[in-house]
Amino acid sequence: MRGSDLRYSLEISFSEAAFGVQKSVSIDREEACGSCKGEGAEPGTSRKTCATCRGAGQVMASSGFFSIARTCPRCHGEGSFIERPCATCRGAGRTAVTRKIDVKIPAGVDNGMRLRLNGEGEAGLRGGPRGDLYVDVEVTPHEFFTREGGNILCEAPISFVQASLGCEMDVPTLTGTTALKIPAGTQNGKVFKLKGKGIASLNGKGIGDEEVRIVVETPAHLSERQKELLKEFAALSGEKVNPVSASFLQKVKDLFLKD
Repeated sequence: MRGSDLRYSLEISFSEAAFGVQKSVSIDREEACGSCKGEGAEPGTSRKTCATCRGAGQVMASSGFFSIARTCPRCHGEGSFIERPCATCRGAGRTAVTRKIDVKIPAGVDNGMRLRLNGEGEAGLRGGPRGDLYVDVEVTPHEFFTREGGNILCEAPISFVQASLGCEMDVPTLTGTTALKIPAGTQNGKVFKLKGKGIASLNGKGIGDEEVRIVVETPAHLSERQKELLKEFAALSGEKVNPVSASFLQKVKDLFLKD
């Protein structure tokens, strides 16, 4: 009889999921008894064929014109029985042990995926094949990144001055930091793409990208001097709205004119 399958939940980091890792896990499982080699009988002895059913596991009972097959009451359907049970496993043929098993996590594995390790489950009964071990992968969230398939996303905060005048800044990637040039006039929510800075595909067909979303921060507290400079800037600009704002305002007017 085939052994039962086992399940194990394994937590790994975001980077380990991206690049792959090998983990050693401890598994409690039933293995074939070392004394009786899984037979359940005391070493030097063997199972005896049941004399009641003659190894069939069933006995026939007649009732009038009918014959009914019933499970043998002596061997309980096994067709044989242990006369002298193994002292180590008490006739079970298996003993409980704790094993360390190496689990290879491939690069690109995602949260919720399940890996199967063939033959690493419970031992089978009376020489039956082992079951399998299923490893459920849980990926911990990253401080900067979120994931969408093979792509990773992060947000990069800049000041409104940097957005207006442009700048160069270091942004995080899975392998360190890289310089990103922010052009003058960058709007809030603008997304820049870093090719090949994402996560490798499980099937080996390419690597995803990193998308950096710009978040323009507006200062919450201004000094009197800063307020004066902004008012001067507004006066110099003639309080003109930019093309995006103008388009939005026109759409609002059109909406109400329709009503």
